[in-house]
Amino acid sequence: MKIIFEGAAQNVTGSKHLIQTQGFNLLLDCGLYQGRRDESNKLNSTLPFKADEINAVILSHAHLDHCGTLPILVKNGFKGKIYCTPATAEIAKYILLDAAEIQKQDCEYLNKHGDVVLPIYNADDVQKVVERFEPIEYFKLSNQWTQLNENIRFKLYDAGHILGSAIIFLEITENGAVKTLAFTGDMGREHSPILSDPEYIAESIQTFLTECTYGDKLHKPMSNATSDFNNVINTAIKNKSKIIVPAFSLGRTQDIVYILHKLLDEKRIPAIPIYIDSPLAENITEIFPKYRDDCNDNFKKAFPGSSAFAIKNLFYVKSIEESKALNNKKGPLMIISASGMAEGGRVLHHLKNGIENPQNIILITGYQAENTLGRKIQEGTSPIKIYGKNYNVRAQVKTLNEFSAHADQNDLLLYISHVKNLERIFLVHTELPQSTAFKNILEKTYPGLPIEIPTTGQSFEI
Repeated sequence: MKIIFEGAAQNVTGSKHLIQTQGFNLLLDCGLYQGRRDESNKLNSTLPFKADEINAVILSHAHLDHCGTLPILVKNGFKGKIYCTPATAEIAKYILLDAAEIQKQDCEYLNKHGDVVLPIYNADDVQKVVERFEPIEYFKLSNQWTQLNENIRFKLYDAGHILGSAIIFLEITENGAVKTLAFTGDMGREHSPILSDPEYIAESIQTFLTECTYGDKLHKPMSNATSDFNNVINTAIKNKSKIIVPAFSLGRTQDIVYILHKLLDEKRIPAIPIYIDSPLAENITEIFPKYRDDCNDNFKKAFPGSSAFAIKNLFYVKSIEESKALNNKKGPLMIISASGMAEGGRVLHHLKNGIENPQNIILITGYQAENTLGRKIQEGTSPIKIYGKNYNVRAQVKTLNEFSAHADQNDLLLYISHVKNLERIFLVHTELPQSTAFKNILEKTYPGLPIEIPTTGQSFEI
């Protein structure tokens, strides 16, 4: 058995891990690379393997950096099934359609200003992906394995990262010997606001592919977010600020709305207008009540039904015209808009309109990958470039890592401590400083255990 790391190797986007065994090619994730525009377009429009030679895909979850190049895979000749949880299948459809629409709008904007840019896929390409989804329930619900062929079977465990996210457990038989492998996808945190904790796997795991996005950091408790939001919103009221929040439409937006709802009910923050400027976020939020069993008990008790995401001062922005109208509204107000790393979508227009105003606040609530616009803003780069034009960053920039949906160093160590008969670890979905720090800790905790930080394109025999 061979594993080839074709993405999310020493970076946190473009997840693609190819397993080759006895003539069968299994792809774990097929994600979009996010970073410098020219580099991203090149990496995303082509694949590092022949699509028509891939037999099956198992998708860990519906974030774009894990599913975003599935349309390219299908366009290039993939004919197999894409296995994932029912929630992921439903959400990924919206994620991919939104990505296609954003590409279309961004290309139209850039083409008006002298560039010649084409989308890498469109809505028709997305529909062909949707037709290949094969929903598989979590093992805790179905108590059944899924057989890919006579030598490969798998099951899915709840990763607790976003709705529908899964840890993939594989059992592969080669020459009469059984080999086991688990891939975390993106792993969630203990005690998240909405979702259940990550599930532990009872079987032995010989080879463990784990993300370690925050392998060198410890998150502040989620409870800290309440006081931090108090401070941000009170500052906005005092200065009549616009709070611009680049946020993933899936997971982060729902967490923020849920926390704001609780704070408002407890009268810990005053009501200000909150605009969700993402049709995608509205579509995804409507999916959550269908999968309440994936949510934790505290969430279900606090807000029965779908009421967690219904606030009297919350407005969903549907049309582009309504989005543009926000430019003329005076603060205090909050705009939550995709994308989470400010790499595309409506949030770019809000940033370009508001980032030079020192009254305004740019609120970062999640990991910003290297070379993304969000990372540049977070690190204090000024001027920054949006749609080819320079803007000076005069707005206040604040970061709340409490909202991260990724496991931190302690969460990762806790999970690994429950893995039985571990023989080898691969650290993926991480930048080199974070993975190096985490590897050093693992080597002290598990002396003699092989721990690899693969590079893009590197292969290993298992």
